Amino acid sequence: MSDVYILGVGMIKFGKYLDSTIKGLTGDALERVLEDAELARSDIQAAWFANSYWGMYTMQHGIRGQVALSANGLDGVAITNVENACGGGSSAFHGAWMGVKAGVYDCVLALGAEKIHDADRGKVMMSFATGSDVDDWAKMAKSYADNAPKDDASESKGSAKGKSHSPAMDMYASGARRHMERHGLTQRQLAVVAAKAHNNSTHNPLAQYTFPMSVEDVLADREVAHPLTRAMCAPVGDGAAAAILCSERFAKQHGAGRAVKVRASILRSGKREGGNDTTSRAAKAAYEAAGIGPRDVDLAEVHDATAYGEIAVLEEMGFAPVGEGGVFSEQGHTAIGGSLPVNTGGGLIARGHPVGASGLAQMHELTTQLRGEAGARQVDNPRIAAAENGGGALGRGPASMCIHVLEAPSR
Repeated sequence: MSDVYILGVGMIKFGKYLDSTIKGLTGDALERVLEDAELARSDIQAAWFANSYWGMYTMQHGIRGQVALSANGLDGVAITNVENACGGGSSAFHGAWMGVKAGVYDCVLALGAEKIHDADRGKVMMSFATGSDVDDWAKMAKSYADNAPKDDASESKGSAKGKSHSPAMDMYASGARRHMERHGLTQRQLAVVAAKAHNNSTHNPLAQYTFPMSVEDVLADREVAHPLTRAMCAPVGDGAAAAILCSERFAKQHGAGRAVKVRASILRSGKREGGNDTTSRAAKAAYEAAGIGPRDVDLAEVHDATAYGEIAVLEEMGFAPVGEGGVFSEQGHTAIGGSLPVNTGGGLIARGHPVGASGLAQMHELTTQLRGEAGARQVDNPRIAAAENGGGALGRGPASMCIHVLEAPSR
């Protein structure tokens, strides 16, 4: 079986594109990834296309990849549609990796595109519920409504009545409060994570937010669900990102000097019953496949839908001891220049979170870093990078989980 390489990456600036279409966003990302890889459409033998909400918004439920890619001059090849909630982009990457790893293809595309902004805010919020068992979600929503405070004036910490946000934020907030009770996590440590993300994004022109924030700014922002403030939560965003993967033979023929090696690509699913071990199971498998341990990782991208999400993943992937993710972050280890820079491009919190594209935005950031092309946010000579991207909720943890391990080009 061939080793697999990332030959090119491309993404558009994440943000609010009310007047754009999925076809348009897809075309922009496709042009960028082809330009980066110095390839033509005719070089692409297969594609995996990630999207979650196009059908809900416009009724384009089927053949999404065929529709979006053919509108941009890429058709006639094998196209696989991928929907794995927030993990869709990384799942598309995994599918593309398998196609090359198995020797079926030499050059393939993984592309994720999402358009979440809509004038109907209720539609936007309800769309996030589809990343769970909707029967369970309906019961939980009814229980919450029955037990919520009757008016905003009586609202207590931990409640989000009267505030517009995804119900997923309530789940993250609940996890953060449990961590506070069990391990002493502080709200300030959460703010440190969020401020880092915002400050990193000031050096990323493709990020949705590019303004700095201090720890005090984060703490002073509007509360979403205690202990999370708005600045600690990923915004709703539109965007597209892509990667071109290839075999070693193809890489040698087309500029192997910039090709990033994929040391491991792991996809796991959550469990309906039992504990939340989806991330740790996937991480263990990824480390074994790559022949490394967590201490060998120089740089990481993790799914920080909230600041607490980053802290939890630091522990679940073995980067910090259980219960000490907040302390690890507060000590500066995850900052650019720290022992393990995390989310150097701003993460979901500041780069944005257009669901189907987020996992591939992680590949864009890590590839850019491993090539030494990240400019003012560049990490000093990273060799091994890891990405963690979860999707949806099942039982007590993520429904889907992808972890990738990448290696820098030889210099």
